[in-house]
Amino acid sequence: MTRYRSHMDLALAEARAAALRGEVPVGAVVTDPDGRVVASAGNRCRELSDPTAHAEILAIRAACAALGSERLPGHDLWVTLEPCPMCAGAIAGARIARLYYGADDVRMGGVAHGARVFSHPQCHHRPEIYDGISADPARIILREFFTARR
Repeated sequence: MTRYRSHMDLALAEARAAALRGEVPVGAVVTDPDGRVVASAGNRCRELSDPTAHAEILAIRAACAALGSERLPGHDLWVTLEPCPMCAGAIAGARIARLYYGADDVRMGGVAHGARVFSHPQCHHRPEIYDGISADPARIILREFFTARR
């Protein structure tokens, strides 16, 4: 068994970079079963004119491309904000083993709030879920971003 190592610092760096691009500051990192980073990304919805270009989706796509596989069994996903229902569906489809996320998203979340995708009987894969990892820094990045926009 590999030793636990948080990759949330890299996810937070991706979120900060997204904010600098004018994107909602969310970052994601995919790691392999040995804890090595396979891919990382931040939101790029505005830049790509693509409503599906969430950090999680982009990181999963990049990891799958790097590995030449449509699934990522045994891999972990680190994300700064609770995934939305769309991203939770992609996490299930990719067969991510463990999901680590920071801040809760009461309004748009799809894991612990809202749709609760992994709790739905039709969900075919449920990752282990660990929430609240670096939640305070993730919330601060989001709060500062939206405060500056108002």
